[in-house]
Parts: sequence; C-alpha cells; structure tokens
Amino acid sequence: MEQKTLVLGVIGADVHAVGNRILDYAFTQAGFKVINIGVLATQEEFIHSAIETNADALMVSSLYGHGEMDCRGLREKCQEMGIGKILMYVGGNLVVGKQDFESVEARFLAMGFDRVYPPGTMPETAIAELRNDVGMK
Repeated sequence: MEQKTLVLGVIGADVHAVGNRILDYAFTQAGFKVINIGVLATQEEFIHSAIETNADALMVSSLYGHGEMDCRGLREKCQEMGIGKILMYVGGNLVVGKQDFESVEARFLAMGFDRVYPPGTMPETAIAELRNDVGMK
C-alpha cells in the first residue's frame, strides 16, 4: 500500500512547537509521510507544501486561540490552487475563551474542515480517522 502524505503545521502567529513535534512523531510512527512545516505557518505555506508533495491531507493545529481567524478562507484558497478536495483537519485550542466545543466544531466544519478536534485530543484519535478517510487499513 502506498504511503499517504500529510502536511502538518501550526498556523498563524503561534509558536507552540511541542504539540507539533508530538503529532509529527505519532503520525510518522503510524506510517504516514509527514511534511512538517513547523510553527508560524501561513495558509499559503500549507497549500504550497501540499501541492509540492501531492499531499492527501492538511493537519492544522493552533493553540493560542486565534485559529478561527487564521483558518478562515483556507478551503477557498485550496480550491483556487486546484486542491479543493484535500482533506483538512484542525485541532487544538482554536478559539479565545471558554466556548462549547459543538459550536466551535460547527464553525470550522462550515469553513470546510473535514474533522475538528478539541484541546487534549490524543493523536490516536486523529490517526484512526485519517487512516479511515484516506482508505488505509
């Protein structure tokens, strides 16, 4: 079975590198080819990395609470660049303040994300769902 490629990064003015490294390790160990663009990543860096590597999915994380602003318009930019069908996952502390996750999830799904994960989600959850979504057994 061919290896599936994942672009991983921390979007916006966010420098939370520890979670990024944990996800990189976990997805690599799970058999994915991980293209880690690191912290302080722009939407354009996610898209260009996905195009260059023919990636199957984008894994966007944000911990500083401004993910909603940083992620707005990402699906549309992917469509403009010819990768409109790419899987997009997002997770972390995505909004400022205490908000119920159901409303946060609904907003990110409306923005075109395929999966949305709350803070504290274990990598195994996203790994299992990504394996399923890309047809890996």
